[in-house]
Amino acid sequence: MDLSLTPEQEAFRALARDFLEREAVPHRMQWDHDESVDLAIVPKMAELGFFGLTIPEEYGGVGGDYVTYSLAMEELGRADSALRGIVSVSSGLVGKSILFHGTEEQKQEWLPQLATASKLGCFGLTEPDTGSDAGNLTSRATRDGDDWVLHGQKLFITNGTWADVALVFARTSPDGPRGVTAFLVPTDAPGFEAREIKGKLGLRGQATAELFLDGVRVPDSARLGEVGQGFKIAMGTLDKGRLAVASGCVGIVQGCLEAAVAYATERTQFGRPIASFQLVQDLIADISLDADAARLLVWRCADLVDRGEPYGVAASKAKLFASEAAVRAANNAIQVHGGAGYVDDYPVAKYLRDARVMTLYEGTSQIQKLLIGRAETGVNAFV
Repeated sequence: MDLSLTPEQEAFRALARDFLEREAVPHRMQWDHDESVDLAIVPKMAELGFFGLTIPEEYGGVGGDYVTYSLAMEELGRADSALRGIVSVSSGLVGKSILFHGTEEQKQEWLPQLATASKLGCFGLTEPDTGSDAGNLTSRATRDGDDWVLHGQKLFITNGTWADVALVFARTSPDGPRGVTAFLVPTDAPGFEAREIKGKLGLRGQATAELFLDGVRVPDSARLGEVGQGFKIAMGTLDKGRLAVASGCVGIVQGCLEAAVAYATERTQFGRPIASFQLVQDLIADISLDADAARLLVWRCADLVDRGEPYGVAASKAKLFASEAAVRAANNAIQVHGGAGYVDDYPVAKYLRDARVMTLYEGTSQIQKLLIGRAETGVNAFV
């Protein structure tokens, strides 16, 4: 692949960084402290195109390629990963599911609103007893005439208390993963409740919730895809979701690199900048290496998507490496900062807290290794 960016991609990256430096970076620590970003930034982000990337113009988006989308997610991760999650879940997981599996009516109804962030979406897959084992989820949907009635509980749902529509995966038959169906559920429907989860280690500015569905009734027109195709829809969507997470992790690593270099060149000990010490340079070199390696894995995956080629394994590799690299980079950046890195005067402590969950959601590091191992050996370790 050609690893050079086009002038349009470079221009968007510069525009995104300038916007986030002004509108997000000065406020991220306060949002973290308040455990909520100021949602006034959402329409501003939408106006710049964050929510509309890769959604066709005919559905209210701005189009664009997945390399540009990855650049956007990187800049959001560098500025504040809570913002990255809002975008990649609403227009990514939910929007892309509708784009690729929805009826024309569903696309016309939801995509223009998601692309402009006039409405937000959440992705209701994880449950209290089914995280990695999503094929055995227990939320259920029962047919009642022309409607479906949903019961169940979802956990760790990003945007859960902010969303206007929830993409809910529920069991419609006992046939394991083949018995799961997807539904677009308005969050103001009777019987739908979202309760925010507080006290998180990281991504504190992002709304994370439990969802409760107690007899929520939706028409059959709210069903996304065919009956029994929900698990397949979820897994395919998560491949692109992993690209977004990996891109955001590259942003964390890049942010750690910039913060460590800035601190090391300003901080003096023993009469000289600590950047002149060999072991400090060793730490910075490791962060720099991780930044380049993670970014190249992300761009390779994005390029495969743009070319229409298989990208699932590439997404797993990018997500695995970039998420683990983000944790390493944040640890190294804190070490460069010494005691100053342990408080909120510098961004590196927040980077570490935000990075830690990246190895867990949208497929843990261990799940990614099993996916990669299956691709290499042809042997399925999930059974």
